[in-house]
Amino acid sequence: MRVLGVDPGLTRCGVGVVDGAPGTPLTLVAVDVIRTSPDDDVPVRLLGIEAGLEALLDEVRPDAVAVERVFSQHNVRTVMGTAQAAGVAMLAAARRGLPVALHTPSEAKAAVTGSGRADKAQVTAMVTRLLRLDAAPRPADAADALALAICHVWRGGAQARLAAARRGARPGAAPVHGRSRGGSTQ
Repeated sequence: MRVLGVDPGLTRCGVGVVDGAPGTPLTLVAVDVIRTSPDDDVPVRLLGIEAGLEALLDEVRPDAVAVERVFSQHNVRTVMGTAQAAGVAMLAAARRGLPVALHTPSEAKAAVTGSGRADKAQVTAMVTRLLRLDAAPRPADAADALALAICHVWRGGAQARLAAARRGARPGAAPVHGRSRGGSTQ
């Protein structure tokens, strides 16, 4: 599975793409930070984030997109910008019909370090180790995006299988349609 992780932000939007499956070594595909100027108006900044995400989606063609779930912060202005950037990422994925998963920062931290309370340095160190990188991804937004992608590779497949089981289908199977008016199944 190839997953694009997005650590949303208006000034720095971390993006990281990982290939892998539970129980197999992970592979780094791409990592970057989409930057916008704080001097620009928010709509212009959102366009910049969209352009960067669209180009990356076209280039790496992920199977899924994992976005950090926005949580309440003390600074309402910061949380609004983060939520807007997250919305742009979800929209770009939806345009391509890609599944989108939202993971909390604690879920991503726990997936890569074993602790939902790990600090940024611990997350960066484990991402570097798990992906067998020579140098740590910088800035922290890039490492956080990779942690989200890793979290989804490891947890997303299980979540998809559980959801499919609840629907009574196997993952990837075509949806089961009800009976038509004529009584035959579609």
